[in-house]
Amino acid sequence: MEGNLRLQGVAASLPEVHGTIATQHSSVWKRMLAFAGPAYLVSVGYMDPGNWATDLEGGARFGYNLIWVLVASNLMAILLQTLSARLGIVTQRDLAQACRESYPKLVSYVLWVLCEIAIAACDLAEVLGAAIALNLLFHLPLLIGVLVTAGDTLLILWFTKVGIRFIESVVLALIATIAVCFAIEIWWAGGTDLVPLLNGLIPRLNDRSLYVAIGILGATVMPHNLYLHSALVQTRRIGTTSEEKQTACRYNLLDSSIALNGALFVNAAILVLAATVFFKRGIVVTEIQQAHLLLAPLLGTGAAGIVFGVALLCSGQSSTLTGTMAGQIVMEGFLNFRMRPWLRRLVTRTLAVIPAAITVYIAGDHGTYELLILSQVILSLQLPFAVIPLIQFTSSRERMGTFANRMWVVTLAWISAAIILGLNIRLIYQALAEWLAKAGPNRLWIILLITPVISALAVLLAWMIAAPLIPSLRRRSNRSSIELPQSVASGLREPVYRKILVPLDHTAKDRAAISHATAMARLHGAKLYLLHVEEGVTSQVYGALASTAEVEAGREYLMGISEALQKLGVPTEIAVRHSRDPESEIVRYAEEVQPDLVVMGAHGHTGLKDIVFGSTINSARHRLTPPVLVVRSEA
Repeated sequence: MEGNLRLQGVAASLPEVHGTIATQHSSVWKRMLAFAGPAYLVSVGYMDPGNWATDLEGGARFGYNLIWVLVASNLMAILLQTLSARLGIVTQRDLAQACRESYPKLVSYVLWVLCEIAIAACDLAEVLGAAIALNLLFHLPLLIGVLVTAGDTLLILWFTKVGIRFIESVVLALIATIAVCFAIEIWWAGGTDLVPLLNGLIPRLNDRSLYVAIGILGATVMPHNLYLHSALVQTRRIGTTSEEKQTACRYNLLDSSIALNGALFVNAAILVLAATVFFKRGIVVTEIQQAHLLLAPLLGTGAAGIVFGVALLCSGQSSTLTGTMAGQIVMEGFLNFRMRPWLRRLVTRTLAVIPAAITVYIAGDHGTYELLILSQVILSLQLPFAVIPLIQFTSSRERMGTFANRMWVVTLAWISAAIILGLNIRLIYQALAEWLAKAGPNRLWIILLITPVISALAVLLAWMIAAPLIPSLRRRSNRSSIELPQSVASGLREPVYRKILVPLDHTAKDRAAISHATAMARLHGAKLYLLHVEEGVTSQVYGALASTAEVEAGREYLMGISEALQKLGVPTEIAVRHSRDPESEIVRYAEEVQPDLVVMGAHGHTGLKDIVFGSTINSARHRLTPPVLVVRSEA
């Protein structure tokens, strides 16, 4: 079945690291460590610079009174991230792929645009956080700091070559650094009063604290994390049986609980630090730079500001890593469109750097705080379009089978969604009201611009809520057969093909290539040779000795296609090779097999698009001796 699904163009999520971590260990501790990691990458989104701004303001204004908001937000986050992980484990689809399968193309495109805007907004907060940290630590002007952050594209490019485990280790080290920094800050502050801290767990709100509480919640649940988590869990080699999936769900719940509670500790530490140092002295802090400047004299040590700056820099850089992955996931999932990671990173970071640089240049340091708030409002706007599909998909028995949400989980999920959405709508309303109040003569133009956008988003949201109730919009059934084109050259003298080589790459191109090759094989009585070249880091290092899930997935993929073709009476032979240069490997294998024809699938792009997607055909076809048939992709 897996082979049939992939023939429809449903490629593996994060293919470079898909299924690369083994989880079948006899020791419980080793198995726990094997599953640990995805939630830690997700958790950095819950402690990015946008969270810092709201936590600092909440602690400085209201002391410990809003601790309960952090705890409630964290519980909701654990629930939603657990649902995201279950979707990825059970269906082997990330949330973006599930949306593309379930919704019309127009809806998928709109959701993709909204998600890209949210990722750019999140990246904007990371750019500003890193720039502020560089300013605090090295006195770099904010504008220069913003431009310097664009250089981390090279860092991301290097990280993508060393595997998911290394990335997880780096992010975990950055998280640990942040936690240690704030533990030191609180210790310098003389600790905290336990009784007021416990009292802060009692829910209480008033007109003054409501806005800050909404801001804390709005900055906590990040929409792109829901897409990210459903893909990251697939980096583990899970298995296909219900028992194996159930085990994976259980360990990922543990992973999410530990990681997100770690994020809760960091956020609570920021709020507690602000309450201990600023609230008790009646100092209101509304900017990150202000907090840094005041910490040193109030705590009596110059190292306090340095430690604070280091933590902020770690926060921005850790969020940068996961933001890049989220961008790759939503683009591939919604559009079935793959861009090279370094170029994807460059585009995303450019979209964030430009508004940040313009704001700093025009509005100065104070403008960065306003921009941070704007980024959180944009994230709030996108949140419903990730939360609602997630709950619907994981509650669908057709999609999830026995793993569909139970009624109590469905109830809690919709209550959480209603609370999150209601408070975020309130945050958006208050932000818009404030902007309109400051707009002056431009107020009418802003209303005319915003009203159609808000109305269109409301209509889309209503449609998504109602979609499961409309029979024609229910999840489309998967096609399980290969559609073979009819021969149009039966009356012509044709060359005889006995061996046909078909290189495959786990994308939509494969369906078109196999369809054409199968038609020729049946006509000529030929044998198909299916080749897949593994380009992963492990394959590049160990070659044929590599035995990761990535390699096994490639072999199972070919075997699934082979079985389907043999049922049609087409003999096949499969081969999995390992190389960082797939073009040369295709040529070498062709020299071994001596095929009469090579059939390759293509997306149909040339020129600049070859830089974006890469080009295997152009470099291989000139080196191959047999004729090469290039067919366009169906999707």
